[in-house]
Amino acid sequence: MPINLPMLLTWARIAMIPMVLGVFYLPEAWLPSHLKNATACALFTLAAITDAFDGYLARKYQLTTPLGAFLDPVADKLMVSAALVVLLALGRIDEFVALIIIGREITVSALREWMALVGAAASVAVNWLGKLKTIMQMVAIPVLLYHDPLFGVIPVAAIGTLLIYVAAALTLYSMLYYLRLAWPHLNGSVGG
Repeated sequence: MPINLPMLLTWARIAMIPMVLGVFYLPEAWLPSHLKNATACALFTLAAITDAFDGYLARKYQLTTPLGAFLDPVADKLMVSAALVVLLALGRIDEFVALIIIGREITVSALREWMALVGAAASVAVNWLGKLKTIMQMVAIPVLLYHDPLFGVIPVAAIGTLLIYVAAALTLYSMLYYLRLAWPHLNGSVGG
C-alpha cells in the first residue's frame, strides 16, 4: 500500500471519526458539555479540512492511487453519517434530516456502482451540485456539534438547524439530479 500525504490525510480523517463520537461519552467531570461540543466541532472541522486537501494534493502532485480513490469518498460518508448519528442521539437534528442525508449517500453510491458496471460512470460523476451539497453539510454539521450560543448571544443551534435543512434540501435535490441523469440507463432506453 503506497503511503503518501494525501493517503495519510484520508486515514487521519477516518481515525477522527471515533474521536468525534467518543468525546460525548467522556464523563462530565473530565470534560464539561460546552467543551465536548467545542472539541467535537474542532475535530469535525479538522477532518473536513483534510477532505479538502487530500484530493487537491493527490491531483496536483499526481499521487492518486486506486486505494485513495476508494477510501476518500468512504471516509467522507462515514464521517458525515457518524456525526449525524451523534447529532440525532443528542436531539439536535430531526430523524427525517438524518434519513435524507444518509439515504442519499447510500442511493448515490449504489447508483454510481451500478452505472460503472454498465459503462456509464461518467454520467453520474461528482459535479458542482454534489460539491455544494458536501460544503453545506461540512458547514452545518460542525455548527450543530458546537451548539452553544456564541458570545452568549449568537444562536448557533438555530443557525445550525437552518443550515442542516438547507443541506438536506440540497442533498435531496442532488440525489434526484443524479437519478435523472441515470434514468435512461435505469429504464433500459440506453444500450442494454
